[in-house]
Amino acid sequence: MRGTEVRTVSLYAAEAKIYPRAVHGWFAVWRWGLVWATQLLFYGLPWLNWHGRQAVLFDLEARRFLIFDLVLYPQDFIYLTALLVVSAFGLFFFTAVAGRLWCGYACPQTVYTEIFLWIERRTEGDRAARMRLDKGPWTAERLWRKGIKHAGWLVVSLWTGFTFVGYFEPIRALGANALTAAVSGWEIFWILFYGLATYGNAGHLREQVCKYMCPYARFQSAMIDRDTLIISYDDERGEPRGPRSKKADLSTLSQGACVDCRQCVNVCPTGIDIRNGLQYECIGCAACIDVCNDVMDKFEYPRGLIRYATQNGLQHRWSSARQWRRVMRPRVLIYGAILMIASALLVGSLAMRKPFKLDVVRDRATLAREVEDGEIENVYRLQLMNAADAVQHLGLEVQDIDGLRISQPVGPITLAPTEARWVTVSLRLPPTDARRLGPGPHPMRFAVRPVTPAGDPMDPGSSALLEKSTFIVPR
Repeated sequence: MRGTEVRTVSLYAAEAKIYPRAVHGWFAVWRWGLVWATQLLFYGLPWLNWHGRQAVLFDLEARRFLIFDLVLYPQDFIYLTALLVVSAFGLFFFTAVAGRLWCGYACPQTVYTEIFLWIERRTEGDRAARMRLDKGPWTAERLWRKGIKHAGWLVVSLWTGFTFVGYFEPIRALGANALTAAVSGWEIFWILFYGLATYGNAGHLREQVCKYMCPYARFQSAMIDRDTLIISYDDERGEPRGPRSKKADLSTLSQGACVDCRQCVNVCPTGIDIRNGLQYECIGCAACIDVCNDVMDKFEYPRGLIRYATQNGLQHRWSSARQWRRVMRPRVLIYGAILMIASALLVGSLAMRKPFKLDVVRDRATLAREVEDGEIENVYRLQLMNAADAVQHLGLEVQDIDGLRISQPVGPITLAPTEARWVTVSLRLPPTDARRLGPGPHPMRFAVRPVTPAGDPMDPGSSALLEKSTFIVPR
């Protein structure tokens, strides 16, 4: 059409960079305490020796997972499933009680963002200084400060990637190989991959991971209700907001306690205004509570304009005691009960598990054959695994079929700590017993129990580890 102006309108907007201000207070102390606790555990655990070996090692090549005295094999996958169930109900429980506690205090994204922000503040200054530096020209000072910051980020990222790989390869050997440039290609790949993920997520993406990539922000609404403790702004006390002199008497003003300083926005790592109510971007870090309490102290107003509270509690002006009573509601009690039961079952199962394992594999080349004296022979390959950190002597026997015996008696099988060994075993059945059973497969079991080096039972009353199999009588 003549005279029509055509314009291109972009539907995408650049993400505005957020410059969180440093904050001090009770919740900041808790947050940094968990930063120290989690990182001392993560970085220090691979270097801890336990009975002459690495305390925690997920040895994929040997297919065994060493966790202090606990030795797990791929057959113990059920324990990983149980651990995930416990973790899930733990998340449900704490979210129902107080919202996104995990996100605000212990999530790796939050923890590493705090570490990277600390480096950024030490090299570029606090919020105002960083904003001026980014708006200014590229001077020598800006290049130097940016370079030092990114160098610090890279050191933390690479050390994090190295530590991560150290959980799957002995970390001391990995360190020695790194010093002599003898690290394998796969080790280099995973160090760089995990390091790059840390550098990108904590250094550049930051709040975008929480807002757009993390699914927890989306489904948390299904786990909270109006009796969940969340970070809340007290509208009735704070509105109408507005600036005023510190000397002004609040009782004579037609304003609420909020001085509209926007410090709660300036300290928020996701850049939201908590005064607008509950928002999915809020990670529950409580930085706004700390800074608002500081402002209230300066104006000599009571603390708690922003605080942990329930929506029902704010609406009905409930006391803290009544809000806490409502926190312990049926949903929370059910989550807590399931969490305790699942945890007890997991711990009890681990405590009662036998310190050795047995897998039976039939010899597929010869399922069954007739040998001298008309006896029927079946051959099996047994994998015996020592799931303990001590030498074990194991005795082997067969059950459930009368007359069935091991053709060449197997003496005590000695397994070194965490050793796995394949043993070939031949079972024979006399012809009279074979005719009594008739042709076809017949169920039987291998039994393994701890014995002395001489072959005597360690504890005659102890139960043996049983593994089912079949004995085949040919037609």
